[in-house]
Amino acid sequence: MAGRRAARDAISRDQWAALISAKDAASETGARRAAGREKTPITVERILDAALQAVEAGGFEDLTMRMVATRLGTGPASLYAHVRNRAELGDLLIGRLCSQVALPAPDPACWRDQFMDVCAQLRDQFLRYPGIAQAALTVVPADLATLRVGEGMLAILLASGAPARQAAWAGDAAFLYITGYCLEASMARRQSEDADGRVIDRAEIEERLRMLPPDLFPHTVAHARELTSGTGHDRFTFTLTLLLQGLVPPRP
Repeated sequence: MAGRRAARDAISRDQWAALISAKDAASETGARRAAGREKTPITVERILDAALQAVEAGGFEDLTMRMVATRLGTGPASLYAHVRNRAELGDLLIGRLCSQVALPAPDPACWRDQFMDVCAQLRDQFLRYPGIAQAALTVVPADLATLRVGEGMLAILLASGAPARQAAWAGDAAFLYITGYCLEASMARRQSEDADGRVIDRAEIEERLRMLPPDLFPHTVAHARELTSGTGHDRFTFTLTLLLQGLVPPRP
């Protein structure tokens, strides 16, 4: 996660540190303070609930602050008192989803299974909300729940005995793959038909590959089935397994 480049509207290092400090303080005292005050009409939690409902219904790409405000029966100005802009909303949404991920105590005896399980949990959270993986790629994460998952993934990889830099890079590569995998799946659902109304599924893609000139694409034509094979999350598991084998080769 930490290896990604910041977006154009990324906050400064001092602003990021202040934001982390504020979130840490809020996580320690939020429950106590909430118990002693009346429920406010608009809260960050309500904003996130409404935003996730909107994403689940129509996808993250079309999500706007106005859309969220409409679901809450208010105007966008009411939201900006709690969420700075759409980029921050995306960061908070990813944090909400990451908060649902269970992290195990790292175990050198089964670190591969632990890592794959955490990755699968992230995948399932992102796939539930079409396109939301895009939010994980736009800003440097500032939500503690997101950073917690990064910490947990790194801890598991370090338990493998891999050097720190390799473990850090492998964790970042895995997170980038998860977000890319989920984003591609969301895009495929939105673009499931061609101009003629044909459903573009694996069978259709295989057929199109077989139609390529064999003199120019001999291997593609010959192995069209292999190029389009795999059901469920077969490719997801294959790719991450390959990554982990490169990090720490299995013992013979």
